[in-house]
Amino acid sequence: MGCINWQRKALRAADFLVSTVVVLFLVVAGAYSAYALWDNSQVYAAADNVQAELLQFKPKAGDNGASFEELLGINPDVRAWVTLDNTAIDYPVVQGEDNFTYVNTDVYGDFSLAGSVFLDANCAGDFTDPYSLLYGHHMEESKMFGDLDLYKDADFFAKNTTGELILPDRTYKLQTFACLLVPSSESAIFQPQRWDSDLQGLYTFAQENALNLNADTLAAMKAAGGDVQVLALSTCSTEFTDARTILLAWMIPSASGS
Repeated sequence: MGCINWQRKALRAADFLVSTVVVLFLVVAGAYSAYALWDNSQVYAAADNVQAELLQFKPKAGDNGASFEELLGINPDVRAWVTLDNTAIDYPVVQGEDNFTYVNTDVYGDFSLAGSVFLDANCAGDFTDPYSLLYGHHMEESKMFGDLDLYKDADFFAKNTTGELILPDRTYKLQTFACLLVPSSESAIFQPQRWDSDLQGLYTFAQENALNLNADTLAAMKAAGGDVQVLALSTCSTEFTDARTILLAWMIPSASGS
């Protein structure tokens, strides 16, 4: 009889221990989930705050560089300001010594998981190359380059084709002509020097691989000859491992500077 009582007590103790462990696990899991949500909200709030602060320094096309003085005072690595109409993409563009400098650093030079929109380190900082490549994190709530996803929709792509790239000494109107989904190893996109002498191969690649394509704009670019410049915007995507969403735009010099 004593043995049976001992076994019952042992079972009750074991049940209590298991219940305690389960409760502790649930408490820890709940706390971690709450922290993760809080931490995620902090990342997005920080990105919001930085963009809101920087928008007051957004240069106006036609200012001949005067309005860049404050931006350059904040960070001499600022190269341009990029805007895509009818999206939340409206950011200064920086360029670091390599392509890791601004992955987790904001325009102020502070650590930030949202990072910055930055120009490939192998591209000319004055955007004189035939092909220039920008990177930005893919974030929800239309932060950073999250709105590049919009161009995967054929209807949005067809109706929203304009933007602007403002430099200290000149302005380009952007005319989007292709949206693509490529792996991060795709040399046609991620080796900018490949197109230093001729963009014809890029045109062919875009025509053959685009999710959405503006054939009229592409035809006009081909007809324009050798002075055409292309801006590529890249962000991560989830369709497959190392997927990247790419938007290609024709950089058209603004004659009036505005």
